[in-house]
Amino acid sequence: MKKNRKIIGMIVAAAAIVAGIATYASQQGSQSKNDEFIHIGRSAGIETDFTRAAESTVNSVVSVKSYATPRVQQMQNFIDPFEFFFGPGNGFGQQQPRQRQQPNQKPQQSGLGSGVIITSDGYIVTNNHVIEGAEKLEVTLNDNRTFNAKVIGSDSKTDLALLKIEATGLKAIEIGNSDDVKVGEWVLAVGNPFGFTSSVTAGIISAKARSISSATHSAPAGLESFIQTDAAVNPGNSGGALVNVRGQLIGINTMIYSSTGNYAGTAFAIPSVLMQKVVTDLKEYGTVQRAVLGIQYQELTSELAEEKGIKGLNDGIYVAKVEDRSAAKEAGLEEGDVITAIDGAPVKNSGLMMEQMNKLRPGDKVTVTYVRDGKSHNTTVTMRNTQGSTDITKSRDLLDLGCAFRELKPERLKELQISKGIEVTGIKDGRFKEAGIKDGFIILDINNSPVSTRDDVEAIYRAIMNDSQSDKVMFITGIYPTGKKVYYAVDLAD
Repeated sequence: MKKNRKIIGMIVAAAAIVAGIATYASQQGSQSKNDEFIHIGRSAGIETDFTRAAESTVNSVVSVKSYATPRVQQMQNFIDPFEFFFGPGNGFGQQQPRQRQQPNQKPQQSGLGSGVIITSDGYIVTNNHVIEGAEKLEVTLNDNRTFNAKVIGSDSKTDLALLKIEATGLKAIEIGNSDDVKVGEWVLAVGNPFGFTSSVTAGIISAKARSISSATHSAPAGLESFIQTDAAVNPGNSGGALVNVRGQLIGINTMIYSSTGNYAGTAFAIPSVLMQKVVTDLKEYGTVQRAVLGIQYQELTSELAEEKGIKGLNDGIYVAKVEDRSAAKEAGLEEGDVITAIDGAPVKNSGLMMEQMNKLRPGDKVTVTYVRDGKSHNTTVTMRNTQGSTDITKSRDLLDLGCAFRELKPERLKELQISKGIEVTGIKDGRFKEAGIKDGFIILDINNSPVSTRDDVEAIYRAIMNDSQSDKVMFITGIYPTGKKVYYAVDLAD
């Protein structure tokens, strides 16, 4: 019995030794595999080391302070499109209600944003909403040097502005191709959130060619082809850089989706390809050149395809109407066609459509691919401007009206028995003279908006000139000192 127990004990011990050897071998094998996985992980993780990208970028991103004279707010009956994205009252891209200047006031800091140095001799890109309404702009570099900046040009539709400071030898950012970025790619947002300079946050590309209005069922806010990211962007980041892990600029941060005005995980940037086109236009022409196809359209959905009897397609751009005297009509496009590509680039939705259109200028020739009656076709389209021609649009300002404006004192308003208005003086050759307006005419409203200051007139003028619609007209209601009420239509088109 004892002998049997001894044998059993030897067997158990031997089994334990074998098991131990097997376990050790298994552990060694596992460790070897773990070492292999760790090595692979480290190799793949190299691209998530953001130090080089941050170091090469922070010196190309600046702080932009805007200064304006304190004004008394005059509430207007409109809803700011940025209010939806930023939340009320935070000033991050949000235009304030129209205001009236107080007498004897000095300019004070009214806003803070970011900018990106794009040339070593001092050209800087930022957002239009960062500099809009500013009487003075101050740029601070990462080395704390400060310069006054002048506006070379701005564009409210794309929310971009080009500034210039008198400096040389600056660290210009390397500009990448936003068309090449991929969803899921790591990116950095560099800027000055809440005034904290040279701040860097990381995230990924969440979406490309994002159309905000189609996602939120709101009115278009201008540009409709954003890069979406979850990198933390906050007030003060406006106009800052969105860069890839190589430190290349792929976007200009412009807007966030938030109910509070602060970071909520969804931010939007203007693609670098569009930024370069806008900057080139502002430098060369003083204004952005916009190509117009001349159609009204809808995004094709499965529901719309079923309704219209379209087979084999569930996305694309459905042509709802072709405008007269348009590029589309000249090229033979018809109502019911579905545009599927522009110059070979797919346009499955309105964001992708706008992305391609924003790259074009009047006079550019492109190949439009469309489906009609189940068959695919190509046609060459010569793009036109908003006036229906292929001409380059000229930069225009309020001087084009050919007059000066004089604000009315309270006693003069009382004498005329009106509550608001502004007097036209110094008429010379220009749009007003062509329309028949004479010195002494009191403008009461323009396009149904009351006016009482030169700023009011300029704001309406800019809105008309920046509108993508073809009709650029001031419909003016006013009176002469005799009390006679008169109406004028001032054509602002080239």
